[in-house]
Amino acid sequence: MTKKRRNHSSQFKFKVALEAVKERATLNEIASISNIHPNQVSAWKKQLLLEGPTVFGQQTAKKLAEQTAREAELYEQIGRLKMELEWLKKKATPFE
Repeated sequence: MTKKRRNHSSQFKFKVALEAVKERATLNEIASISNIHPNQVSAWKKQLLLEGPTVFGQQTAKKLAEQTAREAELYEQIGRLKMELEWLKKKATPFE
């Protein structure tokens, strides 16, 4: 008999990791209250300490990907405009 994997929300992960960081209770106590394994609590705690509260959200990853794509598009446009400007400068010199 296999267990189905549980998916926890980013708010739940952040709450559990924050409780672990506060150290008011042991990792085992936090795990039993949250109904998860103690190793998961310590992993989320470590992840929180390394990357901050935005690490558990998928929205930030999506926004970062969109921003990266937009930057690439803008850099490409800047390159094209620079090439056009150089070409125009080169062609306009005989008329001066």
